[in-house]
Amino acid sequence: MPERRLAVLTLEGVRVTVPAGTTVLAALQNAGLSPLRRSLSGEARGALCGMGSCSECRAVVDGLTVRTCLTPVRDGQNVRRLVEVNREV
Repeated sequence: MPERRLAVLTLEGVRVTVPAGTTVLAALQNAGLSPLRRSLSGEARGALCGMGSCSECRAVVDGLTVRTCLTPVRDGQNVRRLVEVNREV
């Protein structure tokens, strides 16, 4: 049986270990971190399409906003959800 490689990353300040090749979206969902973000009106939002078209799965990975359904995990990543609504006046 082939050896499974693992990735260690930080989700919302908590270190987790997941199989290499897992998407950031799957890691977040498996950790029970939902919603992924909030709309400007404060509504909970999460992944809809799972293939990068809707952009509802956005989160911040290593300081960059990405579509988590298309982003594979890798060692050392720092992931933060967009659950705070930031409005400019």
